[in-house]
Amino acid sequence: MSPAPSPSGRAVKPQQLLIMLLTFVLVSGLGGVVAAGIVMPAAGAVGAVTTASTQLFDDLPSELAIPEPSEQSVILAADGSPIATFFAENRIVVGLDKVSQPMQHAVVAVEDRRFYQHRGIDPEGMLRAFANNLAGGQLEGASTLTQQYVKNVLIEAGRVSGDKEAIAQATETSVGRKLREARLAIGLEQKVSKDKILEGYLNIAQFGPSVYGVESASQHYFSKPAAELGPGESALLAGITQSPAKWDPVRNPEKAQERRDVVLGLMLDQGYITQAEHDEAVAVPIADMLHVKNAPNGCGSAGNAAYFCEYVVNDLLNNEGWGKDRADRTRMLYRGGLVIKTTLDPKKQQAAHDEITSSVPVNDPSGVTMAMSSVEPGTGKIVAMAQTTNWGTAATPEDPHATAVNLNVGLSHGGGLGFQSGSTFKVFTLIEWLKTGRSLNDMVSTTQRNFPRNTWTISCNPKLRDNYDNATNVEGVPTSPTMSVLEATRLSINLSYIKMANQLDMCNIVGNAAAMGLTRGDGSPLVPNPSAVLGTNTVTPLGMANAFATLAAGGTYCTPIAVTEVTDRSGTEIPVPKTDCKKVLEPDIVNGVNQALQQVVSDQPFSTGRKAVLPGRPAAGKTGTANDDSHAWFVGYTPQLAAGIWMGHASGDVSMMNTTINGTFNKWVFGGSYPAQTWQRYMTRALDGVPAQPFGVAPAQAGAQQTAVPDVTGRPVAEAQAVLTQSGFQVTVGSPVASQWPAGNVASTSPAAGAQAAPGSAVTIVPSAGPATAPTASGGNGAANGRGNGTGNAGGHGKGNASSGGHGNASSGGNTSRGGGGGGGAGTAPATVPSPKALFPDAFPSNPFPTFPAPPGF
Repeated sequence: MSPAPSPSGRAVKPQQLLIMLLTFVLVSGLGGVVAAGIVMPAAGAVGAVTTASTQLFDDLPSELAIPEPSEQSVILAADGSPIATFFAENRIVVGLDKVSQPMQHAVVAVEDRRFYQHRGIDPEGMLRAFANNLAGGQLEGASTLTQQYVKNVLIEAGRVSGDKEAIAQATETSVGRKLREARLAIGLEQKVSKDKILEGYLNIAQFGPSVYGVESASQHYFSKPAAELGPGESALLAGITQSPAKWDPVRNPEKAQERRDVVLGLMLDQGYITQAEHDEAVAVPIADMLHVKNAPNGCGSAGNAAYFCEYVVNDLLNNEGWGKDRADRTRMLYRGGLVIKTTLDPKKQQAAHDEITSSVPVNDPSGVTMAMSSVEPGTGKIVAMAQTTNWGTAATPEDPHATAVNLNVGLSHGGGLGFQSGSTFKVFTLIEWLKTGRSLNDMVSTTQRNFPRNTWTISCNPKLRDNYDNATNVEGVPTSPTMSVLEATRLSINLSYIKMANQLDMCNIVGNAAAMGLTRGDGSPLVPNPSAVLGTNTVTPLGMANAFATLAAGGTYCTPIAVTEVTDRSGTEIPVPKTDCKKVLEPDIVNGVNQALQQVVSDQPFSTGRKAVLPGRPAAGKTGTANDDSHAWFVGYTPQLAAGIWMGHASGDVSMMNTTINGTFNKWVFGGSYPAQTWQRYMTRALDGVPAQPFGVAPAQAGAQQTAVPDVTGRPVAEAQAVLTQSGFQVTVGSPVASQWPAGNVASTSPAAGAQAAPGSAVTIVPSAGPATAPTASGGNGAANGRGNGTGNAGGHGKGNASSGGHGNASSGGNTSRGGGGGGGAGTAPATVPSPKALFPDAFPSNPFPTFPAPPGF
């Protein structure tokens, strides 16, 4: 075994040792004079101490304030599971009872063998080092473990306060620094027990290039707590502190092994371990000891919750009540040992991530992305936040779409400017319509296209009045010259909603959105110009989800929150932003709006939110598509949960027309396709096991009462018209289609027979053109694909219904690529025929890709 180094291994010049020894004699003679628990040597008693040293004593502080060392903070999900950790120094503070005895013994053996005998400085050690160094032997230091602790405390205090000068003074090579450490060490030992000093040292010392404190070091190198460290592991860690880079076992395993064996020898010599324990530990190679686990730092380690994590960080750093300035708040986060509890629901977060990436994979070649925020109504708690990009501070060739920009939020929380919301914004016009005493049964025009400047009311800013000309509806939507507001909402009729807004005050419409928490992505107020009716203001998924959550909560708006509690290292609670809930809409208005938006999310033909239907659970929502299919939305809710989904190009208003997304070509992309389907899958998972809850009943004056559409299928058209008119519906007749019914009879209606619809709303009759000629099929072949009825005789039956978009397969009634019915068994089957509204996608879930242009706002 090579000769053991000095206990500390820190070299001090002989003249320094002499001065320190004399200082010790001087200080010891003062009889333990204490100022605030720390010795204050008399400045006049200098003896052999130089004048410079005397002045240094005069300048030293009268007491040593020992701050808590920097400790990592942790962000937790609502169930207590960790999301991310933050630290300037990777440190986990633990009590001495959480550190194994071998680890305590190893530190004392190598750093200060007389630790339990001296009073802060060690005159015997000083004389030994002084004599050894004068004799030309291996340089020995004279710092006790207490002095080393003092030095580390002074350095850490400088780091915490950001005082570079204090750090320089604590690390300078000078007699003055050694005297300061000696003086403070003596005073400290008169106030603090040996165990507390050892505990403090073990928590503050550096045990690796980026590891501080014994607990973090044990977790980093061995993936175990410090309480479980054995002699060999303890010796390895204790040896690192002398030179963390030089003795790092990861980078320099051979040198680290040599150092470990030296420490084990000291432990044996001082009686801390037996010869057998020593030999067993020495025989283990460094490589066999290490189980390195790097501690994650920051939101990059939060996985699919990284963007929520960034939202939390920005929320805290923006909070003026949490620190005097942003720099102070940042220090609290990275050094304060905080426990930050959040609202994130891991189950819902996983569902959100899975479903949006199932629709639009991360780094899809199309460049299209999707983002989702989900909020708990009545509390404002953000339970999920995800987007189809990888979190990263800079894009790389391997991940060109990596971004730290949170597409769910605005600039204040690490996001962007938001996106045009399309027809989802119609909800705020509907609210104002009902607030002004109007009804869902009111009939509005579906054909007026031009709205002159002077017809608009914008009381808060008349200069925003402008001509709104040549607006259009989506082609293929069954309309009549007038339509009830309820039907106009269900079918998302642009011209009807422009007409409605034209009769209202745009400032009130936008004011409703503002009262429900909505702003533009940059935080500025919404602009109440005429085009705002169809969603030209740029808003965020979180903003829309939370606004719609107001409807789910019966008109109570709550500011969104992500943090529920923050405690410091001592368990003391630190104030955090609280949700502010207030009533902004009357229940009768909310119930009327909810009634209308439930019709959007219904199985009725042509309902734009048909793909969002939740089987066995009431749901409401609204689709939205911006100009040129540049942005597609679905925002929906149940009484227990709300979620908003946006889809588009993060870079701006880039059309998604004629785009291949997730391997499928799309001529058009609407809010009723990908976003609605994704919302449906997410909500199904997120609400699994949660009992269905109904919405409130709309008042009669809102015109929300419903009645079933009579079944007139197969009747002569004239007779059917009379029946429907007698039932209180507006009746229109569409173009004939081939069907099993004789020509001139009714093939189907929209809404379908039995569907609930408001009296006064439109019902379209689809006449039959008679059956089409059917080819003979053999071997059980029925209709191969399409939308329509197909039945096979004598052996099987498959059926797809033209009015409801059924699915079929030529052999077994399964799903074909374009929907439709199929048959089975031997015999003949009538040929499939096209749907009467084949161009309208939202009526047929099996065909989400429409073949007609999408005017703004749908």
